[in-house]
Amino acid sequence: MNPKETAIAFAALLKDGKHIEAATQFNAPDIASFEAMEGPMAACHGAEAVKAKSDWWYANHEVHSANADGPLINGNQFLMRFSLDVTPKMTGQRMQMEEFGLYTVRDGKIVEERFFYPTA
Repeated sequence: MNPKETAIAFAALLKDGKHIEAATQFNAPDIASFEAMEGPMAACHGAEAVKAKSDWWYANHEVHSANADGPLINGNQFLMRFSLDVTPKMTGQRMQMEEFGLYTVRDGKIVEERFFYPTA
């Protein structure tokens, strides 16, 4: 798959709520993931570490709704916009959040993902 085909197929899975399937099918074994935050999960390297970060997030948040928009494609990169309505289990306070994911593709696999959050 070329980067455009990868982006379209990955985005279609996300829009269908199939996040695990999208990661399983498209994350490269050596994927790097970067969050716009501090802490132990700010940078993860390798598909297993990225899956562990995702598993932690879903275990610690109740997701009421999630929407994915995109992809916006530029060469071997594409951008996705996510709108989420979640309740973190630690606080119990429901909140709406928005984030953007910038993905880099090589050989039909996502080799890097970077997440960005709007500032208040």
